[in-house]
Amino acid sequence: MTASEMFELMHGGPDAQGAVPHDFSTNGNACGPCPAALQALQAADASRYPDPHYLELRDRLAGFHGVEAHRVVIAASASEFIGRVTAAVSQGGGGRVRLPQHGYGDYARAAKAWHFQPATADGAADLVWCCDPGSPLGLPQEDLARRVDQLGPHATCVLDLAYEPLRLEGALALDATQRDRVWQLWTPNKALGLTGVRAAYAIAPVAAQDLGARLARLAPSWPLGIHGVALLEAWTGGAARQWLDDSLATLRAWKAAQRGACESLGWRLLPGDANFFCAEPDVALTPARSAALRQAGIKMRDTASFGLPGLVRLGVLPPASQEALRQAWRAARR
Repeated sequence: MTASEMFELMHGGPDAQGAVPHDFSTNGNACGPCPAALQALQAADASRYPDPHYLELRDRLAGFHGVEAHRVVIAASASEFIGRVTAAVSQGGGGRVRLPQHGYGDYARAAKAWHFQPATADGAADLVWCCDPGSPLGLPQEDLARRVDQLGPHATCVLDLAYEPLRLEGALALDATQRDRVWQLWTPNKALGLTGVRAAYAIAPVAAQDLGARLARLAPSWPLGIHGVALLEAWTGGAARQWLDDSLATLRAWKAAQRGACESLGWRLLPGDANFFCAEPDVALTPARSAALRQAGIKMRDTASFGLPGLVRLGVLPPASQEALRQAWRAARR
């Protein structure tokens, strides 16, 4: 793998040295894991295959979202769906893609793998990627409604809603009719504080039969194991929903305190609506400082791979982790 390919694959979370006690580099719900989801995982019978058609799971997800079950597409993860839908659009003759200005690197990686070309500013796109709230900034996509309203008759728009359940301010700026025109990609593991369980699903637009058929042909057998099924089933339950609602209030308080801690270090903070935000430290996050922070049990996400050099992205963590960051940074900046 080349250095540039390694750069494209940068993620937060554990590295070759393992996990750290205070991991600001990922965006999972720091109040987790959700007890109801964790209990479902522990009770799952891993001695058996899940239903290969996921009929009961699809019915539950459809009821949860108020859509027909045939519109629910099960995916192994968001990244798996990103690759599969890009391949399906390509097989249908698509070759032009429109990406967010800053966004998850797998959108561009999949487009590159299937030889998509960027759509011109005023040109039509065959595949349009949106994310709201977006990463790494945690901001709503300002032109989201316009992009959806201006979709061409053959365009495929995928709206990544990974952080919608963790939105701490504002609301999604699409009405029901607009949502029915896009693919809605959901990955509840972040919201439930269980990012190690890979499971996702998408809700198809009302009129997407041809692309849906191609996605079905491209799908692996059993994209979800029994633990992924358990996670998504728990996601639809009342206990998980109540826990998530309660956790958002905690995250709002933690976020306000964490922004205050960063400001006390002289950092410049950017606005954001989700359970993470970006900041410009008072001095550069050099490799030596990153190593010193890592030694102190701290990780942050450098946003250069998102096209934002000089910034870091910080997931919201509890007060003890915030104090550890403050102390470690003061030591590392000397």
